Amino acid sequence: MLRIAARSLSRALQRPVQGARSVAPSPASAVASRRWFNASAFNAAAHAGQLDEFGIATGAEREELEYQREGKRRFDLEPPRGPFGTKEAPAIVESHYDERIVGCSGGVGEDEHDVTWFNLEKGQTFECPVCTQVFELKVIGVGGKPGHDEHH
Repeated sequence: MLRIAARSLSRALQRPVQGARSVAPSPASAVASRRWFNASAFNAAAHAGQLDEFGIATGAEREELEYQREGKRRFDLEPPRGPFGTKEAPAIVESHYDERIVGCSGGVGEDEHDVTWFNLEKGQTFECPVCTQVFELKVIGVGGKPGHDEHH
């Protein structure tokens, strides 16, 4: 695609402008414009091993592409599903912190409702006001308040 764009731009620069006086291009400027718009340097770098199959992707984007290559998903976008939480057996929500924002969408099918968002805290249970499902937070790891990590 870069090569096609460079060719189009190169052709556009070589066309005479209406109403302008004609000046013959110098051989040096013609070589310079071809060199400037030539994508072969980019392709040579890719073939020399400087760029891999992910191009210039970095960070989370690169991780996601690496996982996709292995047939895995880096980010699970599906909501967690499990048994309906009751007072005797609440739905357990895991968190690395002492509190977490949770959304309840009810059950599946006819039992589903608009998402109700709430703050779930350690040591407390929460009952959804729409479907009466009960949730409880299970802290995994060190815990603490969100945003108070030692590594930041």
